[in-house]
Amino acid sequence: MVKIPTLTRGILNNITETIGNTPIVRLNKLTKDSKADVVVKLESFNPLSSVKDRIGVAMIEAGEEAGVITKDSILIEPTSGNTGIGLAFVAAQRGYRLILTMPDTMSIERRKLLTLLGAEIVLTPGVDGMKGAIARADELVTEMPNAVMSQQFKNDANPKIHKETTAQEIWRDTEGKVDIFVSGVGTGGTITGVGQALKELNPAVKAIAVEPATSPVLSGGKPGPHKIQGIGPGFVPDVLDTKVIDDIIQVSDDNAAKTLLALAREEGILAGISSGAATYAGLQLAKKEENKGKLIVVILPDTGERYLSMNWVFEEIFKTAELLDSTD
Repeated sequence: MVKIPTLTRGILNNITETIGNTPIVRLNKLTKDSKADVVVKLESFNPLSSVKDRIGVAMIEAGEEAGVITKDSILIEPTSGNTGIGLAFVAAQRGYRLILTMPDTMSIERRKLLTLLGAEIVLTPGVDGMKGAIARADELVTEMPNAVMSQQFKNDANPKIHKETTAQEIWRDTEGKVDIFVSGVGTGGTITGVGQALKELNPAVKAIAVEPATSPVLSGGKPGPHKIQGIGPGFVPDVLDTKVIDDIIQVSDDNAAKTLLALAREEGILAGISSGAATYAGLQLAKKEENKGKLIVVILPDTGERYLSMNWVFEEIFKTAELLDSTD
């Protein structure tokens, strides 16, 4: 029998109050040969379907409380997509104008969602990565009166919201039994906030960072092109507390994509490409003898619906489906 949780929230004042309390789900088929338990925190259950909904609200509220953001402010932010969407739904709800700079290699789904939410998009050359988007955002701030940039890579409200909410939810829902926490690193806000909070609750908890194999900046390597949208910006963000990281796992584009597909077809979990990377890392950790009997919690930042235009992942599947349809 399906258990339906009792809802006790009542009527909420606006959409931003629906953020958080995302579920943690056990992986069953993908862990059949594992020595550890692997569970995933589904941040796609946030209102705009990603972990960045949390920081969208947090950064705007912090700016309002500090008097930096006013009714006349124009919000500007560089983004790979999800932070932009997190800011866009809050800006729409509160009536702010929002301009986002974004590499033109980011998925078309993200651009459409941002346009639907009323954000203005300025595309930058994909070859320049997030550095190019940041540079263009800096230019816009200097050119436009009343422009304000939240600066997700530097804003303390980013890790703070994860320390106060995401980490507390993990501790509560695992009953304090979490041993290892795995997160991809984009801004570094998630692993910083969650890692700091969990280690305060239990110093033995390990925080594992995930980065693209072809852009191993956290490991001391050089930045490079990769296809794992949302992580691996090509530099070490100011907001990232590197001291909280116990180990770094590099994941290839191919392994991230294969795990994304496995999550969908084996577990029924529709997650994005950075979720594939983080889950791959979690599953590798679960195979180690030293982690036998431990509980590994992996953050899945968003939904796979945001990546269906990425032909390098889905082309063969969709081709096969079309061939099957034509022979019915």
